[in-house]
Amino acid sequence: MDASNTKTVSPAATEIRVYASGAPRAALKRFAPEFEQATGHKLAFTFDGVSAIRERLASGEKADVVLLPVPMLATMEKAGTLRPGTCTALARVGIGVVVRQGAALPDLSKPEAVRKALLDARSIAYSDPKLAPSGIHLERILAQLGIAGAVRQKTTLRTPFDGGVELIANGDVEMGMFLVSEIRMAEGVTLVGLLPPELQSYLEFAGGVALDSPVPEPALALLGFLSDPERQDHWRAAGFEPKG
Repeated sequence: MDASNTKTVSPAATEIRVYASGAPRAALKRFAPEFEQATGHKLAFTFDGVSAIRERLASGEKADVVLLPVPMLATMEKAGTLRPGTCTALARVGIGVVVRQGAALPDLSKPEAVRKALLDARSIAYSDPKLAPSGIHLERILAQLGIAGAVRQKTTLRTPFDGGVELIANGDVEMGMFLVSEIRMAEGVTLVGLLPPELQSYLEFAGGVALDSPVPEPALALLGFLSDPERQDHWRAAGFEPKG
């Protein structure tokens, strides 16, 4: 089933419950008014960390559309909690480095420069690997650079949902590493840039329709709207790279 070519067939306006992790929040807020005006449907968003979204759905909370990183959505599809054939690739986002607005910008041109910046920083922050895929990757990178032990005592593990980027804005932490889309949602900070390719890991997002959704046609129409090539500027403005 090609969600990008699917149109809403329900004659009545309805509410579509969208459960998503925090990274795509800014992009979805840009899409929402256009979709609601074009279709008459209303979007009800629930945003949370990726692990928390899975736990909420597993505990019985109901969604019509679920937006998560591809591996997690694939697991849900395999478990039979998504309608077959509705998983739709949307966009990907990389990990960036953030400092307080007005602070000196560290060199990110190559892995050795990043290594030096992390060692020189008074303190660093990134997402808890128990709660976010980016945190898992960053722990691997610190080990790869040979500095995991050296920076452990000055590291704060906190997701953007728990104020991770705000630690940088407030001056409590000198440098952070978070998904670009999460950095762009915060005020008082500067996105220095992406980690270099040798250290980078992109998180790919997709959406799927819940198996028990009572409004599958409008839900699938939303996925088509989000993946429409003519509307990809919303993803770019939020720090993502659209599919394709």
